[in-house]
Parts: sequence; structure tokens; C-alpha cells
Amino acid sequence: MLVQPQTFMNRSGYALRCLSERYEARAEDCLVIYDDVNLPLGRLRFRPAGSPGGHRGMESVINNLRSEAVPRLRLGVGSADGAPAGEDLVEYVLEPFRADEMAEVEALIERAADACGAWLEEEPQQVMNRFNG
Repeated sequence: MLVQPQTFMNRSGYALRCLSERYEARAEDCLVIYDDVNLPLGRLRFRPAGSPGGHRGMESVINNLRSEAVPRLRLGVGSADGAPAGEDLVEYVLEPFRADEMAEVEALIERAADACGAWLEEEPQQVMNRFNG
């Protein structure tokens, strides 16, 4: 039987729950970083808590940690044409970036790393003010 990739996607909450239990970490001590097709490529969005916003991976995290108080950093990977729907969305998020997108992707990764460091040192509002946009 061939198992489709989406069968295993977006179930990261269980792994995070195991780690948080092992290291006795609260939900608010865990920063979840994930791609978001609803944000344009290159944009970041930090939030200290909230709903999953339709993202199944974040829904898995919230369900497994039993809390919406999970800080998250969303990395925009959306296209200028908007997010595709259904099966096309799965294909879109699994395909590599185009060569003409790589400079923007590299800049996004650097800014995301800076945002992670800021999350460790600064108040959530400061992180949002510096990196959301």
C-alpha cells in the first residue's frame, strides 16, 4: 500500500509534547516555527499565542500541548498568485523554491534566525514590533 505524504504531514504536535514533557517545558516556553502559504514569500509574523489559523500543524501542536499559549513564528512562503487549494497546496509546499526566489528565501532564513534570538531575549511585543511585516 502506497502512503501519501500528506498522511504524515502536520502531526508535529505529538513530537513537541514528548519533548516538552521530557524537559518539563510549558507551552509558552516552546517557539514553533513553520511555513505559511497565506503570507507572501519573505514575510515574518510572530505571535505569542492564538488559534491555529487553519494551519493543521499548529492545530496539532495546540491540541497536544492543550494550550493556545504557544509562541509561533510564521515564515511566509506564499506566491504572488495566492495559495493554491486542495491537492495543489500539498504539491506547492513540497516543491523546492525557484532559483529566482533563493535570495529572498536566504534573507527570510536570516531574519527568522534573528527573530528566534530576539524571542529568547525580548518581550513578545518587542519581537512583534521588530519582525512582523
